[in-house]
Amino acid sequence: MKFSRIAIFLALGSVGAHAFADESHSTVAASKAPIEIYTYGTKLDINKVLTITDIPDQCGPVPVQMTYEDSHGQQHVMQYQVMGTGCSNG
Repeated sequence: MKFSRIAIFLALGSVGAHAFADESHSTVAASKAPIEIYTYGTKLDINKVLTITDIPDQCGPVPVQMTYEDSHGQQHVMQYQVMGTGCSNG
């Protein structure tokens, strides 16, 4: 009798864990904002900058991504070009 209760408890616990794992995975996927490419004339609504990726150690224009919140609290990811830090002056 005790063994069957433990088996039922473990079975229900593993089903609940799968349901929770699937829910958290779909929440993470839904929270990923699509990457917007900056072009001249793009209208920006930046209320708060959350992160900016590091500038690569290359010589020439390189892509950088900025994650920010707009005035409505929605999260966006903007990709734009900057000059890399790998150019030497000599």
